Amino acid sequence: MKLSLENLEKTVNWKGYRLPDYDIQAMRAKTKEKPVWLHIGAGNIFRAFPAVLAQRMLTAGLTDKGIICCEGYDEEIIDKAYRPFDNLSICVTLYADGALKKEVVGSIAESIKMSTDFDRLREIFASPSLQMVSLTITEKAYYLRGSDKKYYPDILEDMTNGPADCQSFLGKLASLCLHRMHTCGTPISLVSMDNCYNNGHRLQRAIIEIVNIWFHNGKIDATEFSYLTGHVLFPRTMIDKITPFPNAKITAILRADGLDQVKPVVTAKGSKVACFVNTESPQYLLIEDLFPNGHPPLEQLGIIFTSGRIVEKSMEMKACSTLNPMDTAMAAYGSLLGYETINCTVRDDDIRTFITNLVHAECMPLGADPGVLDPDEFVHEILTIRYPNPYLNDTCARIMTDTSRKVVTRYGKILSDYYNSPVPMHKVSRLRFIPLAIAGWLRYLLGIDDNGDPMAISPDPMLEELQKRLAGITLGGGDADYDQLYAILSDRTLFGLNMFEVGCGDRIVDFFNQLIAGPGAVRATLHKYCDDKNTDLLI
Repeated sequence: MKLSLENLEKTVNWKGYRLPDYDIQAMRAKTKEKPVWLHIGAGNIFRAFPAVLAQRMLTAGLTDKGIICCEGYDEEIIDKAYRPFDNLSICVTLYADGALKKEVVGSIAESIKMSTDFDRLREIFASPSLQMVSLTITEKAYYLRGSDKKYYPDILEDMTNGPADCQSFLGKLASLCLHRMHTCGTPISLVSMDNCYNNGHRLQRAIIEIVNIWFHNGKIDATEFSYLTGHVLFPRTMIDKITPFPNAKITAILRADGLDQVKPVVTAKGSKVACFVNTESPQYLLIEDLFPNGHPPLEQLGIIFTSGRIVEKSMEMKACSTLNPMDTAMAAYGSLLGYETINCTVRDDDIRTFITNLVHAECMPLGADPGVLDPDEFVHEILTIRYPNPYLNDTCARIMTDTSRKVVTRYGKILSDYYNSPVPMHKVSRLRFIPLAIAGWLRYLLGIDDNGDPMAISPDPMLEELQKRLAGITLGGGDADYDQLYAILSDRTLFGLNMFEVGCGDRIVDFFNQLIAGPGAVRATLHKYCDDKNTDLLI
């Protein structure tokens, strides 16, 4: 049996699945005529969260419009995971007690490739009914410059040539907004749902920087500039839902149900996709209420629309003092110690003690409390329900992807808060777990595990450059060259600050040298400093 609209009508074949309870074809026709919600980024989190939210609204009768999906980076995803299955997908929710919920999601009205379907995108942006354009394009997509601080070639070309025939994703997005001005003139909200601190502001800074260059170079006039800077809004969000790559065990379950063609595939650009997604049950989404043209009735589903201050504090809590700092620390050390999945990694006594102390002893004391979410309850749920879930099978490799673009948020922000705090007990010199986490990431970049064997490194836009900076450092070869580590730890592009200026650099260097002392040094160092009896080691 194939996942298709034709087979979806044969309900006898779908025992155990929750099916769309609305007319999919009618919904698609209405959505095409008057689109309301466009999402850019066709990855797994989209189908596990926004697409399911759209399905809930349709089922409840809150709307008769679905969601349109566009991919602008890895368009092979559309060819492999969307169009062969009539834009249907299966969302498998994995509970910690082993229960599964299988749901066929039919809310995706159409799937679009930014390159070949750009005219259709222009039609959508020209529609006055369009209220929201949400994005999950990964944190690295908001950067205009490389590590050399020079504009990427496609960004520079778009800035030089203006809004006509843009090549970069961000340039195209700005040009689509300009097209909206010249057609319907209605305001629009671009809503980043990426897992990074101040995501809306990051998107806004990138777009406005391009727009400013256009204006100063005479590529757009004052009226166009005014629309792009005043009528295109960028709400911030806090989003959280662990969605690993498609899992082989889920593939086997779906095949046993009679579904064929569900095998996960890897695209040429490295995306791991299938016609299904596997995800956890807990989920959070807070959105800054900046919607001059209205928004889909997501508040009816428990999604929180609130002030920018509360969203900012919620995202800061998650990204800077609870989940995300633990993610990177745990995944780096888990990889070094030979763990593949997070549920196995968190059961390691040393790692669990490490990440627990990391957040409770060092990150949370200066972390934000948004009020609408309790940080202690949030961490408790992570450590007792989400990470240990044996059925979720999230991997260290997935979490370590693009880490160079994440450490500025996960550690740089909290270190800056410590450095600027007037409270004596908040001295940076008292910290041990944050420096140990950063040292663990540098040790991970060597590509050698704790046994001294080669270890795969996850994709990262700065991987080649960082490994060049670490060249010559070997396991058991003595202390690393101080200047090599200084060049990394003083890089404000990475951390947002100079680790040595805030008083943390030397400690990271010391920890790193202990971690490279020889085979077994990672385990020994981790155990040494995660034993609360050894606090005098750092005084």
